[in-house]
Order: sequence, then structure tokens, then C-alpha cells
Amino acid sequence: MLVRSDRGTGRRRWRWLLAVAAAAALWIGDLRAQPAVDLLLVGGLVHDGSGQAPSRQDVGVVGERIGFVGDAAAAGLDAAVVVDVGGLMVTPGFIDMHSHAELAEDYGRGALPFLHQGITTVAVGVDGAGTPDVAERFAGLEGRIGVNAFAYVGHGEVRRRVIGEDDRAPTPAELGEMQALVRRAMTEGAFGLSTGLFYVPGYYATTEEVIELARVAAEFDGIYDTHDRDLGASYRGVGYLPSIREAIRIGEEAGTRVIFSHFNAQGASNYGRAPEGAQLIEEARARGVEVAAAQHVYTATQSSLVAYAIPRWASNGGREEMLERFRDPETVRRLDVETLEMLAIRGGADKLLFADPRPALNGRTLAAVAAAWELPAPAAVRRILTEGNAAVMNLDLYDIENTRYLARQPWMMTCTDGRPPSPAQNVTHPRVFGAFTRKLRQFVLDEGIIGMPFAIRSMTGLAADFLRLDDRGYLRAGAVADIAVFDRDRIRDRATYDRPRQYAEGTIHVLVNGRFAIRDGEATGALAGRPLRRPTRTGARAP
Repeated sequence: MLVRSDRGTGRRRWRWLLAVAAAAALWIGDLRAQPAVDLLLVGGLVHDGSGQAPSRQDVGVVGERIGFVGDAAAAGLDAAVVVDVGGLMVTPGFIDMHSHAELAEDYGRGALPFLHQGITTVAVGVDGAGTPDVAERFAGLEGRIGVNAFAYVGHGEVRRRVIGEDDRAPTPAELGEMQALVRRAMTEGAFGLSTGLFYVPGYYATTEEVIELARVAAEFDGIYDTHDRDLGASYRGVGYLPSIREAIRIGEEAGTRVIFSHFNAQGASNYGRAPEGAQLIEEARARGVEVAAAQHVYTATQSSLVAYAIPRWASNGGREEMLERFRDPETVRRLDVETLEMLAIRGGADKLLFADPRPALNGRTLAAVAAAWELPAPAAVRRILTEGNAAVMNLDLYDIENTRYLARQPWMMTCTDGRPPSPAQNVTHPRVFGAFTRKLRQFVLDEGIIGMPFAIRSMTGLAADFLRLDDRGYLRAGAVADIAVFDRDRIRDRATYDRPRQYAEGTIHVLVNGRFAIRDGEATGALAGRPLRRPTRTGARAP
């Protein structure tokens, strides 16, 4: 038996050696008997994701990996398919650090708004809403999505499962149950813990509660991803700078990396204050806390009507208790006052534009809806919410000068914060169709406030480093072949607030895991994306 086993091992060893020799022969001029790569992109200007100046190079793809970057002619390299990308820009696929991709829905599965911007990987489970059932969520995505996706476990969802939407602290037993849910999610591949402390029920949590849950994520070298408590437009909030300090404290005490979702200062009272928030991040980084942020470059947000127009005390206990308060005359009188105060912070009812599927709302402002119903704005808010929460944009909430300043920071990544619209939503936020392209068009090509290599890095290598994704975010041999090819002169976002359903221009080819998702500007229908599990290098640090 031992002899036969040794012979089997020997045969397997010889087969392995022969396979290695055959593969090596592919790279040796006259010995090569077949193409060495499956696909060769020739003549492109390669931005490798490092932020360094680009260079003319060819990129070869073998299966789902990059097998070659260099001069293919000088190397005598053949390919089964050769695509001339001369005069075009070749980059790693972009990484969307904060998205609301609807990958489980038929209308969102193909991820076309993302792909047409060159995005090949998206974050899901953000704003505290990520399910702790990560394995179940991932199982439903295998082989069925157009882009890669990585998930966070949401503090809000964990809290809701354990103690509902009550404004109270968890008991020690409930906190233990919440920690167990976070630990299970991390074990199943979550990249970290996300919070939406601006939203119910996350709003009801203390800083200490979040730290205790983030400590669990830290056991797995996890990330603390936050829609922090107060970006500056919160009603009776803690304030713009204290909110930033709280998020940094959570990561610092728990031992996690920290990323701020769509980092910026909200509201006219905070125009010009981005440097103050950035200084807090710089100070934390100087003392060794790994803190970063993501941005989109639009001046409007999108969230929900209840978050923008109903004070948090009125949501205590959940939707049914909120609706019961709507029926109490004394409570309604208080809501009339406080809803108007909340709307004033956001510029008034004419600055809230509905992106909701309901035909009576979609594409109209709250002011217009209230006028059509002959109701004061607070009464119109309550009437809408009685039927269900509504998606709404807040126009002109961000200062473009703040956004320009933040785009120049070396720790600033890029996101869409975008949710693909359902078929019934004619009007939605244009960022899901154009956020990355708009940043390249406006800040690089039109205004020149950042260079192309710097901008590309904010969308690729910087994000991959933060996520510990060693094999994505860069164009180099051995990396996964997530690749985008652009015509620099044609890069342009077409989506507007009035006509958002327009794909970005200038994206010529996009490969996801080595397969064309976009070819010659057209979607191929390939669903080559996959769920990404958190790398298991527990305790590792970024280079």
C-alpha cells in the first residue's frame, strides 16, 4: 500500500512539474505553443491605482486575474483576444465605499448605474442597516450580481432585533446578545460594524454601547463605518465637530479603523467649515488612529422624510406608536412647531424633493405637495408618513467649497451613496448614475483641483488598502482583473435631478473578475460579480 501511495504521489508530482514547465513555456518565445493570456488590452495609458503618474503599458488577463502588465510586444506575448485601447485610460475597477446597491432586486441586480461609471465593487449594509445574517445574504448573491459586494453588519439592525425601536439602553443580557450577533456576522465575512447614529434606532444608543459592539469587530481587524450622529443639520443634535470626535473615539477605544460615510458638513451654517472637521481627522491620524472618509460631490443628500421632518422622540417605540402620537391633538401641536424647526434647518419645505415611487410625490417638493393638498407642511408630512415613509432629497445642503476642500485630502475616498431606483421612480438622486464620473469631470477635468492619478487612487488603491483587499484596487500581475477603460475626453455624468436615469459617458470597457461587463460602451449582461468575505488576516495593519 505504501509503495502504491508513493507511486501515486510521484505521478502527481511529475504531473505538477510538467504543468509548471508547460506554463513556463508559454512565456519563452519559440517554445510558446498557445496564447499566454486570454485577453490583452494594448496601448492604453495605465493608472495603476498607486497615485503615481500613468504610463503606456499593455495589460494581459488570464482567467479572472491579471497575468501581465508591461510591453507585450517586447515580451513576445500573444493573446486569444486583443483589444486596442490606444488613446484610452486603463484603471483598476472603482470601489464604491458607501452604496445602497439593490443587488437582491431584479431591477438592481445587474448594477448598470455603477458599471457605467467603472465601479466594480460596492459596499452594502451601511448606515447601520446591514443584516447580521451575512452568510444568508451572500448565498443569495453568488453568481447573480453584476458587481462585487462586501458587507457590514449594521448596529441599527442588531439593536432593532434585540430591543426594537425603544429609546433606552440595553440590559447587560441584551448587550451580550447584540455582541453575539455582531460576532456571528464577522465570522461569516462582514468587514466591520456600520452605524447610522442619525437614524432610529441608532440615535438612541450611547457612545459606550457602540464601543462595546465595535470591540467585537476589532477582534477580527474590522472596520467602524459610520453615518455619524450629527453632520451639522441634525435637529437639536450634538453638533458637527462633537459628532466627528465621537466617531473617532469609538474607533480609537474599540481598536477599529474608522471611515466616515459621505463626510462633509451639512447646512448653510456650516458652509466653509470642512477644514475644521478635517483637522480632527488629521489629529487622530497623527496619534495612530487609522481614520478615513468617503465623499460624493453633489450638493444634495437623499434620505427619508421621517428622518428629516419628525423629531426622534416621536419615533420612540416604532411606527405604530409614532402614528398613535399623530392622532393626539396636544402632540400634534408640538409636532407642528418642531417639524417646522427641522425643515428650517434644511432650507425649508421647497428644498425637500421627493424621490419616492408614489406618483403624487415623485419629482415634487414638499412645499408643492403641501400646497396641492392645501395643508401646512407639518400636516402634509404626517399625512404622507401615515401611508409609509418616503424617500426625499435635500437640495443644496452641502457647500461645494467644503466638498472641493475635502476632495484634496489624502485620506478621502469616493462613494455614490446611491440607491438604484425602482421602475416606479422617475426621479431619484443622480448620484447613483454619476457620482464617480462627476468627480472626475468636475474636479479633475474641468476645475483641475486634483490630478487624475490622485482621483483614481481615491477610487481604487486607497480603498483597497483600507479594506485590506490585497488583490484588488491595483493593476498589477496577480491582482483580480477588475478593470475599467475610459475615453478621457468623453468622461461626463449625464444624470440630473430632473432626468436622473442617464448612464455616465466615457466608460468604454469594464471587466469584473476577468469578464466583460461593459464592452465598447454597451452592457454585456454578464453577472460576473461575487460577494467578498473579509480577509482573515486578523490583527494585520495596512502598509
